[in-house]
Amino acid sequence: MSHLFRPLTLRERTIPNRAWVSPMCQYSSVDGRPTDWHLVHLGSLARGGAGLVFTEATAVVPEGRISPQDAGIWNEAQAEDYARITAFIRSQGAVPGIQLAHAGRKASTYAPWRGRNSVPAADGGWATVGPSAVAFGDYAAPRALDADEIPALVRAWADAAVRAVAAGFEVLEIHGAHGYLVHEFLSPLSNLRTDGYGGDLAGRARLLLEIVDAVRAAVPEHIVLFVRLSASDWVPGGLAVEDVARVAAMLAPRGVDLIDVSSGGNSPVQDIAIGPGYQVPFARAIREASGLPTAAVGLITEPEQAEKILAESSADAVLLARALLREPSWPRRAAFELGDDLAWAPQDERGKPTRG
Repeated sequence: MSHLFRPLTLRERTIPNRAWVSPMCQYSSVDGRPTDWHLVHLGSLARGGAGLVFTEATAVVPEGRISPQDAGIWNEAQAEDYARITAFIRSQGAVPGIQLAHAGRKASTYAPWRGRNSVPAADGGWATVGPSAVAFGDYAAPRALDADEIPALVRAWADAAVRAVAAGFEVLEIHGAHGYLVHEFLSPLSNLRTDGYGGDLAGRARLLLEIVDAVRAAVPEHIVLFVRLSASDWVPGGLAVEDVARVAAMLAPRGVDLIDVSSGGNSPVQDIAIGPGYQVPFARAIREASGLPTAAVGLITEPEQAEKILAESSADAVLLARALLREPSWPRRAAFELGDDLAWAPQDERGKPTRG
């Protein structure tokens, strides 16, 4: 069996393979609630053979949405809507996962096909918050959070986690990457605070650690917990992989099961060296430094490429995004090309390729 199609057990949950669906915003929710679009989108990816299917970044409070059309799980109605989606994902043999997020100073923006600007109140937007009153490029400047507001945010993550588990999600991921709120606190480019949530790396990591502790305490022991981190800001003076490896090491004893390693997103002047698998070395470095399993992302498009990443122990799984938008059944093709046998639904058997 290839490395890509070996099961991976985390806590009590066995994920059937290591070709996973990365969270991908769909900008198709209504009042934070998932729609038929989400059922079909996520269901097709489960049906295509992915082992773990993540929802998009899902806001823990209304003002944490990236856009007014983004998903949320700050109330029971939203959680109830997800139950049919998680049930279908499981029915296809995949594991349902949810990314819990707060967009911070990058919230209240338009869907990308409408432009990358802040949404005014007249068009459904809202005032944003961040660790400091430092804007992201041309976006509206956020209000710096008061220290006494932070405990309520931490509770919002824990409450959202409880709703997610009730909705049938078996893997939770805390979004600490891509320039959103937790990443904003971690990075010295956006966190200029002088209180206990700023200063050195330990202070800047305090919000993340408090969220992890609150979520881990709020959900059953068997629930799997990931954290997504940006391993580099790709800007001089910003976060570097060595810093993020230290953060991952802080997370290891706190009940985190895997680090989902991405990069960038916190500065409009970032200079990213993009190429096939360009973020894989970050996953390997954090894996080696923290002792935690990692998942690799970023221009992973071909089965042999994914297999090599795992065979060389650069990561323990791969998360795919654009490749799956183009080809929802990518895992089935990968299994065929790597010589594995991935189960097909009986409705699809007529389309199954044969060897020789």
